[in-house]
Amino acid sequence: MPAEPVPAIEIVRTRAELQPAIARHLAAKRGPGTPALGLVPTMGALHAGHRALAEAAAAENDVVVASVFVNPLQFGDATDLERYPRTLDADAALLAEAGVDLVFAPDVEEMYPGGEPEVRVVAGPLAQKWEGASRPGHFDGVCTVVSKLLHLAMPGGFDGARAAYRAYFGQKDAQQVAVVRRMVRDLDFPVEVVAVPIVRDADGLALSSRNRFLSEEERDAALVLSRALKLLEDRASAHEPLNPDDAEALVRSQPLVELDYLDVVDPNTLEPLAFACRETPFTGEALAIVAAAVGPVRLIDNMPLRAR
Repeated sequence: MPAEPVPAIEIVRTRAELQPAIARHLAAKRGPGTPALGLVPTMGALHAGHRALAEAAAAENDVVVASVFVNPLQFGDATDLERYPRTLDADAALLAEAGVDLVFAPDVEEMYPGGEPEVRVVAGPLAQKWEGASRPGHFDGVCTVVSKLLHLAMPGGFDGARAAYRAYFGQKDAQQVAVVRRMVRDLDFPVEVVAVPIVRDADGLALSSRNRFLSEEERDAALVLSRALKLLEDRASAHEPLNPDDAEALVRSQPLVELDYLDVVDPNTLEPLAFACRETPFTGEALAIVAAAVGPVRLIDNMPLRAR
């Protein structure tokens, strides 16, 4: 039997077009109960991890809008910004297959009329450690663009009732999820933040838009990151002392990998666990996090830890 055709997907490029398009899609999906809108913010160059975000949103909402915008406020290096892939046609095809109804793909002038915004959202102490320490200002840029996207896509009235509203982010960027959740809570955004689990290749490497910049040798070396996290996961599951120094030594044994950090933290506050489970059996829940440069590419990864 021939494959079913992929449904058409609508692409809008301006803020003025976005709200009418959302209202039109919600009206077309009219049904019993309160309608629901899912938002999937992305910077494009999409892969199977982004597909998982879109599919999760499509499974839980009547209408899904995904944004594709390479946000300059998140880049401290102009070269890094310039080389970030722009693949809108391929991105739209992937999103359509995943069940997304609408793509918002503005240019920089549309998102930041007249230049970069003078007033920005300051991400606060949660954003000053880990990735924030290595990339100063990065999470201020994340919060600024996410706050704009949450406002721009916020569903209005629908037959007298406001639609339910959810925003989807990948757990691979664990610190980003924590920062966005804190922003939503502190600034009273009427949206539920949903974290979708990491998608990995069969060999364990966490999917990332940056993986395409790895050589074959560098990609093989990058597998040490997931192996180090798996070591900690296995020890946590077995109710054993974690001894994170062993995982750090494993990463440092790979000459093509330059470790930035590896630690075990509280999943919500991202504060290191003081006891570090070096000598006592692990109990409860935690998050193992790692970041490293592999050749010219910075990679991050994390893994939830739970005692069984």
